[in-house]
Amino acid sequence: MAAATEPPKISSSPPENPENHQSVSAVLHRTLKSAPPQVLSANGKYVSFSDGSRILDTTCGAGVACIGYNDKRVREAMINQIDKFSYCNSMFFGHPIGEQLATELIHGTDGVMSKAYIMCSGSEAMEAAMKMARQYYMEVSPPQPQRVNFIAREGSYHGTTLGSLSMSGHVARRSLFTDMLLSNIGRVSACNAYRGMVEGQTVEEYVQQLADELDRKFQQMGPDTVCAFVAEPVVGATLGCVPAVPGYFKAMGEVCRKYGALLILDEVMSGMGRCGTLHVWQQEDVQPDIQTIAKGLGGGYASIAGMLINHRIADALKGGTGTFSHGHTYQGHPIACAAALEVQRIIRTENLVTNVRKTGHQLGALLHEYLDPHPQVGNVRGKGLFWGIEFVADKATKEPFPRSANIANLIHVKGMKLGISLYPGVGTMDGILGDHILLAPAYTSTPKEIKEISLKVKEVVYKTFEELPFITTS
Repeated sequence: MAAATEPPKISSSPPENPENHQSVSAVLHRTLKSAPPQVLSANGKYVSFSDGSRILDTTCGAGVACIGYNDKRVREAMINQIDKFSYCNSMFFGHPIGEQLATELIHGTDGVMSKAYIMCSGSEAMEAAMKMARQYYMEVSPPQPQRVNFIAREGSYHGTTLGSLSMSGHVARRSLFTDMLLSNIGRVSACNAYRGMVEGQTVEEYVQQLADELDRKFQQMGPDTVCAFVAEPVVGATLGCVPAVPGYFKAMGEVCRKYGALLILDEVMSGMGRCGTLHVWQQEDVQPDIQTIAKGLGGGYASIAGMLINHRIADALKGGTGTFSHGHTYQGHPIACAAALEVQRIIRTENLVTNVRKTGHQLGALLHEYLDPHPQVGNVRGKGLFWGIEFVADKATKEPFPRSANIANLIHVKGMKLGISLYPGVGTMDGILGDHILLAPAYTSTPKEIKEISLKVKEVVYKTFEELPFITTS
């Protein structure tokens, strides 16, 4: 008879101490080729790492930590909610903190929007927006069941789930999953003045060109089959803070109305004060039917995102089934709502959006002053405290660097060494080629800090290119 095999011994303590930053990790990080720096603490605008280094977080992480880290007021609001209850089954129940947050959010739109739907991520918000757009056309009288298509833009990013990735136009992020993505989404050009406008073309002519392109796409897909046109008012990580030219969204909205389609604006990264108004569309002479929000909503204190719908959409549901055919276990999470409500109250009572507008003008002016002369800086663009810098091998032709040059990441790494965070991005030109970095400082930034940030960015950019063997200066 075979001897019994002893079960493996299980250690009573974890094999690794994360603070030691050892190479073996049980976490599925973004890359398994190397271990990421380990954050030990964050306070105000600074983040400290296990190797003893510290950076001024000039990107608020991924454009998230808009009021800084470790704000005691937000922490207290979250604890107070935990002391009451930490979870609520939204299938059957509501709660006061969710009602208060929704009221705060609708008030911030000056009553243009009607209802708020709270989830955990921007990707979830876009999925909800897509389903809401479709359901709207099934709720109106008479129903329009043929409306199943969407139109989105090249170079966009709307999320990482299959539906939201289908909506996205970023080549690299879609590439592994192309055969799995939805086929009911048409694509039109981004509004990118640096890459899209031709020499001698006026802004008005460029807007008309893009409006005509959208009109043709409606005709191609079938005008009465399109649910909505989807766009980011300022394209964030994929193109590097590219704002629309004046008049663009008004023109796009007119095309949508011509064919009875909805306008969905994705303000996950650019919204909630980041660009100098609480919502970017408040600067654009346009009002969305559906809007997605996230990052600046909760400031990183909790996982939270939202979808806002206007009165047109809400009235259709109310007059129809009265129910949104969608749901998440953690939607409207009480602790997340408490965090976001306090963040939004701080932004409102401390007039931080006004500060974003003022310091944003300063940041833009300084970046132009310091970086426009550099031979490898092709374009500096942005709005509020949301700025991008695109790098080129040839300034005259706008030719990008080859991917092998790894420009954006080299600048990010140099920035970390010199004490700031610079968010890198590639595929700026066509989804594959092109490099940029973006800046998204905290809403609480002072003029002194903005000057410090601008000088540090200048130092990082100049030093990075000075150290590249294939760059020659003349």
